[in-house]
Amino acid sequence: MTEHFRRNFIPLIVATALFMENLDATVLATSLPAIAKDLNANPIHLKLALTTYLLALAVFIPASGWMADRFGAKNVFRAAMVVFSVGSIACGLSTDLGSLIAARIVQGIGGAMMAPVGRLIVLRTIPKTDMINAIAWLTVPALVGPVLGPPLGGFLTTYFNWRWIFWINIPVALVGLVLITRFIPDTREKVSSTFDVRGFLLIGPGLSLFLTGVTLMGLGLLSRDLVVLITLAGAALLATYVWYATRVPAPIIDLRLLAIPTFRAGVVGGFLFRTGLGAGPFLLPLLFQAGFGMTAFQSGLMTFTTGIGAMFMKTQAAAIIRRFGFRQVLIANAVVASLFAALPSLFSANTPWLLIVTLFLTGGLSRSLQFTSVNTLAYADVPPERLSRATSFAAVCQELSGSVGVTIAALGLQFMQYMRGGDAIDADHFPPVFILIAVVSASSIIFFSRLSQSAGASLLPTEAMKAAEPAKEAARQREGHIG
Repeated sequence: MTEHFRRNFIPLIVATALFMENLDATVLATSLPAIAKDLNANPIHLKLALTTYLLALAVFIPASGWMADRFGAKNVFRAAMVVFSVGSIACGLSTDLGSLIAARIVQGIGGAMMAPVGRLIVLRTIPKTDMINAIAWLTVPALVGPVLGPPLGGFLTTYFNWRWIFWINIPVALVGLVLITRFIPDTREKVSSTFDVRGFLLIGPGLSLFLTGVTLMGLGLLSRDLVVLITLAGAALLATYVWYATRVPAPIIDLRLLAIPTFRAGVVGGFLFRTGLGAGPFLLPLLFQAGFGMTAFQSGLMTFTTGIGAMFMKTQAAAIIRRFGFRQVLIANAVVASLFAALPSLFSANTPWLLIVTLFLTGGLSRSLQFTSVNTLAYADVPPERLSRATSFAAVCQELSGSVGVTIAALGLQFMQYMRGGDAIDADHFPPVFILIAVVSASSIIFFSRLSQSAGASLLPTEAMKAAEPAKEAARQREGHIG
């Protein structure tokens, strides 16, 4: 395998998993109103189909780094794709809200291993100076999901049956398994510690209880006292984990990584940014379908251009970051992306569709640049022996942000329903909620502004390093380093 091929093709193969996850999430979000009608469920209650998946991710992701070191990243990655596919089939066969949620949990267990372990494979096989391009390549196929997802999900739901949105994962998984087996190297680190069972039993149930309690707030599915008890129990377990993790040498989620400024900014700042923007895929289909009376297919055609803008930016992100630096890009672009996140508050049923599509296309450019920047910066200064724990930590925060974002959006809609009266979702309920999620995303600037001007410098090759690259390439080939 040549060096050029390795640097570009391995991230693309790994991105097969991200493609499945993103396609699955976007087609489901577009189809939620139709699924709710078919299963006789409240559309807002269907947020459980989104949040329980994210919950399963958050619970099982902490074990992903250790498992990749213990059993090999390639083996864990393949197994995760199989589990995700089984969950997809079960989702397509579900007959009520309960069975759909159970199947989404199975999907989440598979997804918990796919994203962080796939990212770990890339981090261990690609040189640091090529990491920005590698991360960009890694996310290009994943961004095809948001491009295809809304119109595909809307088309299948409108003209066929929503169950097909889950079964389309199967051929993608089969292709991915073949490519992984053929081309991905079996990377692993020597396991120097046993699995942190105590930490897992604290953080897993802690995250599960806390997010379950937050998710159930305002739904009326359980009594208010029981929801409060579940939430407080989860918070107590998480607080205990924080105390525990600072007193053991190898915790399952290593909080000491937050002492690294670039990791802290990438993970915590990225969490806040994603929390706001992560609510968009939940809110927009509801606005267009429940608020403006569009079909699922029409709704999907309105939102898919966000992914097109994101895909284009992946070809420019590295050059922009090298030109302006991580700190300047993250601060300025957080403002721009948050403004675009707030723009749907100005939409009405009479807003020209061409204007909406253009705004989503432009907003996708900004969003993609920010995601590439935070995803890359987080690993700039992490030592190689701590990469598996870093990817697990970052992945937990990334998935938590989605769950928290959807919950904030749902609670905002429920509050607006309460203030205006009535049970139906109306277009007037949405503007304050879009402004709220934009403010949450903009708050990420607090962490980005604390970065030094040279943050992430190890990822930005100097002219001397660029000039030396051909010689290094020749030396690697002479030594037989390239397979």
